[in-house]
Amino acid sequence: MTKPEAWMRGPVEGVHPLLMPAAHALIGVAEDMEAAAEGLSTEELWANPGGAASVGFHLAHAAGSLDRLLTYARGEALSEEQFAYLRAEQDPGDPPRTAADLVGAVHAAVDRALAQIRATSPDALLEFRGVGRQQLPSNVLGLLFHAAEHTQRHTGQVITTSKIVRGLGGR
Repeated sequence: MTKPEAWMRGPVEGVHPLLMPAAHALIGVAEDMEAAAEGLSTEELWANPGGAASVGFHLAHAAGSLDRLLTYARGEALSEEQFAYLRAEQDPGDPPRTAADLVGAVHAAVDRALAQIRATSPDALLEFRGVGRQQLPSNVLGLLFHAAEHTQRHTGQVITTSKIVRGLGGR
């Protein structure tokens, strides 16, 4: 029997009720991405069917963008390491990164996000946070919500693209 979706499993320990939807979304993301990427060959992982972004890109981008958005939510600037990761998200690497490596990166990013969500005071949710070099206006709550929903969008891409590349390979 499969377990219910994360949001139907009850409260996440240590997470304030106002941030529970973001926590539930991120837990679901990690589980769904892992299931979708399981068993993909390196060729399938980095394939661009019809010019679409690869599953590998979406996994790498999900981990990287989650890290970057949480950095902004803390009121910090991005590091050179984060910019380097951003530039490399579409590159398979040499040797190519595997599905297990990238799913591991997603799990690690989600774990860090959940730790940050647990540590976020409800009193800080509406504090201003500037995004990017232009310091576009947001707040802690907006960034945590966007981190969750943005990662969910890429999860949908991982699921769909993995089905396509499996289908192209005859599986």
